[in-house]
Amino acid sequence: MATQTAVRRKLRARRKVRVVAGERPRLSVFRSSKHIYAQIIDDSTGTTLAAASSSAVKTGTKTDTAAAVGRALAEAAAARGVKQVVFDRGQYKYHGRVKALAEAAREGGLDF
Repeated sequence: MATQTAVRRKLRARRKVRVVAGERPRLSVFRSSKHIYAQIIDDSTGTTLAAASSSAVKTGTKTDTAAAVGRALAEAAAARGVKQVVFDRGQYKYHGRVKALAEAAREGGLDF
């Protein structure tokens, strides 16, 4: 259960994402204490275009695993023909595992 502060932080970040998104799908990140999940969502239709999680990809440290999830997501997005997204970090700082995931997705071919 998220605190009220975390919910406000998430909504504030998402509001900024919607302003710059235009027609681009959104790359949303969820981070728990054990795993990290990422999905590319088309908000106009409400469908998930591609997804990846650390439960399927386990390598080394949590940061290494997050980078592997970013690469796997970029491959899944390329298979669906998605090249440009807007990054939704949610309530998390762009730091550590979230940053590793984003940079690996960029290296994998996603543009944001």
